[in-house]
Amino acid sequence: MTLIKRPQDIKASEITPESTFRQRRMLLKTALAMGLIKTANLSAQEDLMPLNQKESGNREQPFPESGRLNDLKPWPSNVSSEPTSFEDVTGYNNYYEFGTSKTDPASNAHTLETHPWTVTVEGEAKKTGTFALEDIIKGHTLEERIYRFRCVEAWSMVVPWVGFPLGDLLKRFEPTSQAKYVQFFTLNDPDQMPGVRYPVLRWPYREGLTIEEAMHPLTLLTVGLYGQVLPNQNGAPLRLIVPWKYGFKSIKSIVRIRFMDEQPQTSWNMANAREYGFYSNVNPDKSHPRWSQATERVLGGSIFSARVPTMLFNGYAEEVASLYTNLNLMTNY
Repeated sequence: MTLIKRPQDIKASEITPESTFRQRRMLLKTALAMGLIKTANLSAQEDLMPLNQKESGNREQPFPESGRLNDLKPWPSNVSSEPTSFEDVTGYNNYYEFGTSKTDPASNAHTLETHPWTVTVEGEAKKTGTFALEDIIKGHTLEERIYRFRCVEAWSMVVPWVGFPLGDLLKRFEPTSQAKYVQFFTLNDPDQMPGVRYPVLRWPYREGLTIEEAMHPLTLLTVGLYGQVLPNQNGAPLRLIVPWKYGFKSIKSIVRIRFMDEQPQTSWNMANAREYGFYSNVNPDKSHPRWSQATERVLGGSIFSARVPTMLFNGYAEEVASLYTNLNLMTNY
C-alpha cells in the first residue's frame, strides 16, 4: 500500500492535534526525568548485515507506512516558537522530483512507493552493501526534536521531527580514516517521480556534508514528523535534517550513502555554484545574489506579518560554530 500524503487524505485520527502534541511532550519530559523511559541505544553496538547476507526468513518487520510512531524519546529544544501547523508543514514543500510549485509535492507524491526501501552504502567504510530500511532503523531510539527549518528562499518554519542522530548510524559502517565527506543520493525514478522527467536539475538529487558535520549530534536522520510516519512529500521514508543549514541540504528519500575522501558534488552547487555553495550554512550577513538573507518570513502568519531577523546558523551557533573556526563564512558559503 502506498501512503497518500496529501493533508486532506490523512485521517483526523492519525494526526496528533497541536494541543495534544504539546501535552504529550510535557508527559514525555516528566517520564524521562522520572526514569520511566529507557534511553539506552544499543544500535551502535549491533552489527548491520547487508540484504545479500541475510536469510529471507530473518528480516525485520516492515517499518510502518503510516500512522503514529510510539515510544518517542523527548529531546530538549531551545526553540521557543510554537511548531508550524501540520497542514503548512506537509502542504508547502520544495521537492522538485514531484514538481516545482510548493503544492506539487503534496498533490503528486502519492505515486512514491516507500516499501520495500533499501539504502546502499559504499566508499571509504569497512562495512558496505545494500541494507533494508528496517535494518537501518533497528535498535535506534527515535527522538522527537523540534527544530527551526530555514529555506534558502528566506522563509522558515518550526517542525517537530522524529528521528535519530545520523552519526549513530554512520559509526556502524566503520568509516575509514580516508572518509572526509559523506555524500547522499535521492531516489531517481521517473515512473514514481514525474519531476525527474524534466531537466530542472541533474538527477539524481545529491547532497554532501563533511564527516564532522555528518557526525554532529544535531544532524538528524529523520523518519517522521508531528509524531507520525514521514509523509511522502516531506521526504519519506528517510531524509536528513541539518538544522543550521539551508533546507536544500536536508536531502529527502535517501537511497545511497557514500563515504568519500574528497568534497562531493551537490545538486544546487552543480546547477549554479555562484548562488549555492557546498556548505550553505544559514548566514544573515551573506546575501543570496538575488535577495537578502537578513530576514525571513515565518510560515503560518498572514501576508501582513512582520518578517523576523535571521540568526547565524539558524540559531544553532553555540552548538556548531566550532565546526567552522578556520573557515571564512563569506567565501565558503
